Amino acid sequence: MTDDGHAGRDTDPHAGGPLVTAGAPAGATEVAVVLLHGRGATADGIVRLAEPLYRHGVTFYAPGADRSRWYPHSLLAPVERNEPHLSSALRRVGAVVDAATGAVPAERVVVGGFSQGACLAAEFAARRPRRYGAVFVLSGGLLGPADRFGERVANEGSLAGTPVFLGCGDADEGVPVERVRRTADVLRGLDGDVTERIYAGLGHEVNDEEFGFLGRLVEDLLAAD
Repeated sequence: MTDDGHAGRDTDPHAGGPLVTAGAPAGATEVAVVLLHGRGATADGIVRLAEPLYRHGVTFYAPGADRSRWYPHSLLAPVERNEPHLSSALRRVGAVVDAATGAVPAERVVVGGFSQGACLAAEFAARRPRRYGAVFVLSGGLLGPADRFGERVANEGSLAGTPVFLGCGDADEGVPVERVRRTADVLRGLDGDVTERIYAGLGHEVNDEEFGFLGRLVEDLLAAD
């Protein structure tokens, strides 16, 4: 019996996926931003969406998900239903973050995303806490039933004051406001410096105020010694 590669793909679907880079070239990176796209989107698309964050010295790393989705079911579904996709996605994010820390210290690496990518960023920060440059969660939150969040939070480690931004609209049909608030509580409990913004009338989208806040975070990192 020959191995056609499907077994590995079934258990680790995001391994070996595409990685789009943009912004400052290798050797000129002062701040690295790991961008995670949403369901049905692409790495190229999240790089274009993040154009308001472009600054001199900032390099963007955007991995692409298998079939343009990081996991198959709702963020509210039991975590087990989103396996093995979720674990594969977290390994992929970890590998990209590790690559970014080869260019700059982790304290100058920003991790964030939109929609499914936002959920993945929240999960990554909760499971692998340390001091990052920043974490941002746009229209997303931790996955699974809220009463089981504690099962996936790291038993050791701390975000150590990492700036964390969570932004979402109260008209977002896919992300309940309470999920954003519970996620903010978890990340505060991991010593994140959390800013939570809920926007009246905003649907499943990103607004200028969110990008303005994130742009200032990036500028603060660039200005830091």
